[in-house]
Amino acid sequence: MLYLFIKLFFFCYFLSIFLRLNFLIEIDNFFFYNKKTILIRLLARRLSVQIKKEISNLFIHEKLSVEQLSKKFECTNATITRNLKKELGDEKYQEIIGSRISKRNSINSNNDIKFDQDKTLSLNSEKQEFNFVELTPIDYEIENFPRKELSSVPIQEIEFPNVVYMIVSKNIELEIKLLKDYPDWEFLPEEDLKRKAIEIHFDSKSAKGACSKDQKVIKVPNTDVFRIVSPILISRGISRIVSAEKLIAL
Repeated sequence: MLYLFIKLFFFCYFLSIFLRLNFLIEIDNFFFYNKKTILIRLLARRLSVQIKKEISNLFIHEKLSVEQLSKKFECTNATITRNLKKELGDEKYQEIIGSRISKRNSINSNNDIKFDQDKTLSLNSEKQEFNFVELTPIDYEIENFPRKELSSVPIQEIEFPNVVYMIVSKNIELEIKLLKDYPDWEFLPEEDLKRKAIEIHFDSKSAKGACSKDQKVIKVPNTDVFRIVSPILISRGISRIVSAEKLIAL
């Protein structure tokens, strides 16, 4: 009899343990599979009647959006939407939302049109800035006539230094060249480039630098000689004297 009693005691003890474990497992499964639902219910805030009216007032008159209201009252967008629909009615809520979307689209469209207009005006102004008027070229001979006159200076107006240097051949003959042989004066008209010229140097160093082996440098101590012999030079076809700074006309 005692044996049966002990056996029954242990049976009831282990049964209670088994049932308790099953209950804990069921509770754990419930919280595990319904975690999202429980969190949503915990986060859902119960709003007072006064706050609901304030939300409706701000939504209609202050034109705050659902997102702005949810941040202001620290609740979810779904809570704000649900309470607005209850306070205003689903039809009026949808009407307000639709009118705001239409107004926003209209503003964006106007901004796009204004941007296109500003862009067009900007492009037109740029085109106007780059407009130019083409001028008819001046006649070639007229263009070069003053250049020819200004490039040479009459010998009467020249103030020669006391001493100049010239390059001559070994036989003490003048080195006569055409103006086209001088690169500094190649811009002259073709007619002037055919003129014969002699060259003078204002210092011995530049004269020696231009002198070749078959030539020599001579010193001209009296520069008035060029004015004196200018008629003789002209008779030989020499009408210009080339210096480093000026082109002298005889």
